[in-house]
Amino acid sequence: MRDRYWWWWLAAGSLATAAYFLLPSDGLASNLGYDAIGLTATVLIVAGVRLHRARRPAMWYLFAAGQFTWVVGDLVWEYYRYVLDVEPYPSPADYFYLSAYPMLVAGLVLLMRGRSDAARDFAALVDAAIVAIGLGLVFWVFVMHPIAADSTASTFERIVGVAYPAADALLLAMLARFYTGVGTRSQSVRLLGAAALLLLIGDVTYSLIELYSDADEGILDAAWLLSYVCWGASALHPSMRTAGTAPEQVRGARVGRSRLVLLAVCSLLAPGLLFLPGIGADPVDRLAIAGGAVVLFLLVVVRMSGFVGQVQHQADLLEDLAMADDLTGLANRRRFEHGLRTALAAGRVQVALLDLDDFKGVNDRLGHGVGDHLLIVIAQRLRTALRSEVLVARMGGDEFALLMPGATNAEADRIVARLADTLRAPVTTGEHELLVGASIGVTDGYGTDDPYEVLRRADVAMYAAKKAADRPRRYAAELDEQSDEQARVGAELRTALDTGQFRVVYQPIVALSSGRTVAVEALVRWDHPERGLIPPDRFIPAAERNGLIVELGEWILRTACTQAVEWRAEYGDLAPERMSVNVSARQLAEPGFADLVAAVLEETGMSAGMLTVEVTETAVFGGGQAVQAVQDLHDLGIHIALDDFGTGHSSLGLLQTVPVDVLKVDKSFIDGITTAGRPSVIATALIQVSAGLGLTAVAEGVETAEQAAELQRLGYELAQGYHFGRPVAEPPFPLPGLVARH
Repeated sequence: MRDRYWWWWLAAGSLATAAYFLLPSDGLASNLGYDAIGLTATVLIVAGVRLHRARRPAMWYLFAAGQFTWVVGDLVWEYYRYVLDVEPYPSPADYFYLSAYPMLVAGLVLLMRGRSDAARDFAALVDAAIVAIGLGLVFWVFVMHPIAADSTASTFERIVGVAYPAADALLLAMLARFYTGVGTRSQSVRLLGAAALLLLIGDVTYSLIELYSDADEGILDAAWLLSYVCWGASALHPSMRTAGTAPEQVRGARVGRSRLVLLAVCSLLAPGLLFLPGIGADPVDRLAIAGGAVVLFLLVVVRMSGFVGQVQHQADLLEDLAMADDLTGLANRRRFEHGLRTALAAGRVQVALLDLDDFKGVNDRLGHGVGDHLLIVIAQRLRTALRSEVLVARMGGDEFALLMPGATNAEADRIVARLADTLRAPVTTGEHELLVGASIGVTDGYGTDDPYEVLRRADVAMYAAKKAADRPRRYAAELDEQSDEQARVGAELRTALDTGQFRVVYQPIVALSSGRTVAVEALVRWDHPERGLIPPDRFIPAAERNGLIVELGEWILRTACTQAVEWRAEYGDLAPERMSVNVSARQLAEPGFADLVAAVLEETGMSAGMLTVEVTETAVFGGGQAVQAVQDLHDLGIHIALDDFGTGHSSLGLLQTVPVDVLKVDKSFIDGITTAGRPSVIATALIQVSAGLGLTAVAEGVETAEQAAELQRLGYELAQGYHFGRPVAEPPFPLPGLVARH
């Protein structure tokens, strides 16, 4: 409720002001009503300080003291007029009137000091000076000088007469500062400004009427009374609590059209006065106008220099922002390309591109906040590890670039090798400790002055390093040939899908005890019409990169499920019990992948228990959507096999996070199983892990009878490999095995 006190007083005070003019204009009652409004405003200022607990009470008490002093002056003047029946000039009332102005100005000084940031608001100070001097010069010519030059008045009368407009000139300077300052203003501060402005309007108009007209001055009481009302309302508004205590919110340093017009008019007032008839004849006026013109000119020069400096500063800032990465503070791609172009023109140059491994997995698994912190840490390591002459840039995402002007191949290779070692150190972010790898490609600018060609070469080398998962790679021409081949293969995949060039073959998975084919693994082959049979390791990576693996994988799944149902109808119990289909990381990342698999099962009539989905450790290592998709598949009743087990990032840890039914032991552990050594020990450990967790183990890549016999001795029940059959379109059922069949 008290938040509306100011509004009630503003309404009541305005009505009281209107009622004042209904009373006889020269009676004691009207004058006492005038005094009552001023005294009430004074009391309300003090009450507002107590009510809202102003943080700067001294400012408000100065305003209240000034108001009260005016009221005392009014009472003194009324005593002389209505009791003593005299109207002396000057009178003791004038002492009270004039002494009120320093209090009000001191309060406004405290208000301005609290609202201002000196460094940021210097331009506003200059603007205020231009306005105050321009208008003050007019005030001098038309008010102050005529009063001072009045030969009919005594010296004391002239001193008092000039003191009033001088006080108004000081008030004008404060108001100019108030209304030219930058920043938003609270309602309380706006009411203070309105009160001071109304006071100035009343005073100046009164002085002009006294000098140049015989008009009735009574109407000016409205300005002074409404000024009283605004002083009181400003103190009652809740925002008075923080007025004058801290810099207010800055809107910006942009010079608006209205301010520009005001400054232009005020700066032209000095020369403009000389065009008025009768102005400038007096030597004092000429001197004042000349001095004012000089000062205004200097202030305009200062203002323009500040404006030019501000524009230059903002231009520099914008250039820095345009050339810097927002997150890491490193140079961005634009800055790097500009530096590379300059370095190529100057001579020898080396460029390295660096791409973080599995950064997407970090974002998906731990969130973008952790990913951003990782990028910041990596950027800091790059700055620390490299010399100042090496330009480091973030090119976008998790890709960084190094520009090494003047470096030789050997120097650049040493820098990059040292950097790769630095990046292998764990990164701690919050409660997570991350091991970060990076694929780095290096090249020089030999034979070209095109920065984009240099970046292309570094990019080719970087992807070669990523594909090989080894040390940094330097660009060589043969990498372009490999890249062109991959691009050509990727481009032909679409045609191959549309024209049916792919076919599915099946490799048996047999029971070692009986030799019976209990399952088959579906594998894809590309029968190219010109280049013949293309192995999967040449086209699957290309399909992963261009996204066609999703469509190709769906076709393989549907084809394999259809085949499994047909075999079950033809061979009955002799048909394989399960069909294994490989699924890539790109497929698992697709929204609704489990729903797609469910739809294919329903369409082909295959039960979920007959399907085994094989995923690699790398595909699910990043967690997130991939693991959720695997969980959704498992919930449908589909078996999950972890392929190439033992060769990934954290195999045993995955068994706790991924719902696994089958472990497919990688061929690298099978090749040396018949000889004593590490492979045999690892194969034994893996079958024990499988048995302990209730999982089924399948040995991959079995090529000899000796390997099969040893695996059976170790406890393996299932195996696959060339020893049992190569992948073919129509494997015979039942297949011959190692032992007698039934």
